[in-house]
Amino acid sequence: MMVTFTPRALRQWIKLTADVRARIKAKLDMFADTGIGDVKRLRGRAGSRLRVGDWRVIFYTEGKTIVVVAVGHRREIYN
Repeated sequence: MMVTFTPRALRQWIKLTADVRARIKAKLDMFADTGIGDVKRLRGRAGSRLRVGDWRVIFYTEGKTIVVVAVGHRREIYN
């Protein structure tokens, strides 16, 4: 699967530190390749979330593409 970012998610991604980006990218790539990861469907809205420690990636799948909608810390991401 291919991973793409919405413009909003890309702005959030750029603000993260390099080590956090590396950790999240590794988990996101592993999920895209194997389907393995700490993923849950969201309640009350479309999409899923991938958990990477205290960080969350909100995404949905569109064909063979994972579209990342938001990336951030767990206390801020769901607002």
